[in-house]
Amino acid sequence: MFDFKGQKVVVTGATRGIGLALAEAFAQAGADVAVCGTNEELLAKTKEHLQSFGGKVFAAKCNISSASDCAAFVEGAVKELGGLDVLVNNAGITKDGLVVRMSEADWDAVINVNLTGTFLMSKAALKVMFKQRSGNIVNISSVIGQMGNAGQANYAASKAGIIGLTKSLAKEFGSRGVRVNAVAPGFVHTAMTDAMSEEMKEKAFSAIALKRFAEPQDIAKAVMFLASRDASYITGHVLAVNGGLYI
Repeated sequence: MFDFKGQKVVVTGATRGIGLALAEAFAQAGADVAVCGTNEELLAKTKEHLQSFGGKVFAAKCNISSASDCAAFVEGAVKELGGLDVLVNNAGITKDGLVVRMSEADWDAVINVNLTGTFLMSKAALKVMFKQRSGNIVNISSVIGQMGNAGQANYAASKAGIIGLTKSLAKEFGSRGVRVNAVAPGFVHTAMTDAMSEEMKEKAFSAIALKRFAEPQDIAKAVMFLASRDASYITGHVLAVNGGLYI
């Protein structure tokens, strides 16, 4: 069991799926948690739910592709929680399509949220971590960023970019006591995979060594490990959590 008592943790895209599981896991481990999303109603429900674990919770609407929104959110989180120790860049979107049919708008939207959003939120958080000479950032990449996928060129590019960004930030801020790592999930049991046909699921299972999708909690445990003291000498690493989909 990880202990994050007294730690101040920010999770982006935390109102559903993996992000919600991340926020819950950190709150259960004793952390004060700041969460953001784009749906105010879901944010209010998420805040109420997270408060049931007993810690401080800050929740605010934030467009992570906006530098001013990211700066304001981090500033609000630091003020409300009293600091910032861990940032988990989880927020992301998909707009799938074959390249020849993909609009520039769909390309830009995915890059702006997934990659630029990770950069902007990290930049805002690093200003705090740099001064205090400590901190952890865990970025959520994807197995698609490692192996590519037909019909997901924009998503694959954004998640591969996150891996490059992770390694660069690790080198740039390691001397300041800041560790930066990434987790690359495979298929995860969420509303998105629930919507897949049985035929699609069976095809996916056949490619996964463990013959099942990950649960959001599987991803949360990997993130918490990288953010914990147990990983104190790990930085610039990409931890694959894909059940053997890509070996």
